[in-house]
Amino acid sequence: MATTGTEIILALDSDSLDDAMRVVELTRDHVDNYKVGSILFTHHGTESVRRVKDAGGDIFLDLKFHDIPNTVRGAVRGAARLGVRLLTVHTPGGVEMMKAAQEGAREGAADAGVEKPLVIGVTVLTSIQKQGGVKDLVLSRAGDAVKAGIDGVVCSAHELPVIKSEFGDRLTTVVPGIRLSDQSGDDQARVATPGQAAKDGASFLVIGRSVTRSDDPAATLERIKEEIGNG
Repeated sequence: MATTGTEIILALDSDSLDDAMRVVELTRDHVDNYKVGSILFTHHGTESVRRVKDAGGDIFLDLKFHDIPNTVRGAVRGAARLGVRLLTVHTPGGVEMMKAAQEGAREGAADAGVEKPLVIGVTVLTSIQKQGGVKDLVLSRAGDAVKAGIDGVVCSAHELPVIKSEFGDRLTTVVPGIRLSDQSGDDQARVATPGQAAKDGASFLVIGRSVTRSDDPAATLERIKEEIGNG
């Protein structure tokens, strides 16, 4: 599943499905991809995925699977059957676990007759990993993702240039911690602007409160799209 340019993923980080669907309704004409993460999913399960998909959105299922390989394979098989576009695993789970995730994604997609989701490995949680040596750790875990044959990685904008330099287009890159230049961050330790991340080669930008807390989410999305050259 190839991407063209830099795409936006709008995060639905709410425990209310009604609130999440109001965001989808306000933004559906301005963005294609929505993140369903652990908060929304644990409150509303697969219904949250179904509702967003029924509204026309593609799903980034961000549950960060991390367990023994067989368990992850089964969980990812189930996720793939939902018809999501991307899903996440934790790269510290190791090469064999990530291989199992890729196998589960293929199996689940085949079972449901849908396109295989991109399996994306989370390298480092930037809100936790604040000490030195992050770049080397991210590169090592991205290398494990390549060895495992998964499709891409989640990384901060600060490690994006070195990942692109090391692996080129081999890895789809999903970059969280995106803020507009006139907005400050909160729980993301290292943030970047949409324009800079797009310039550095991000495949997807994950953006949440910069849009959902703005006075006009649709206009904010259009502003971001213009900044990344995807207007």
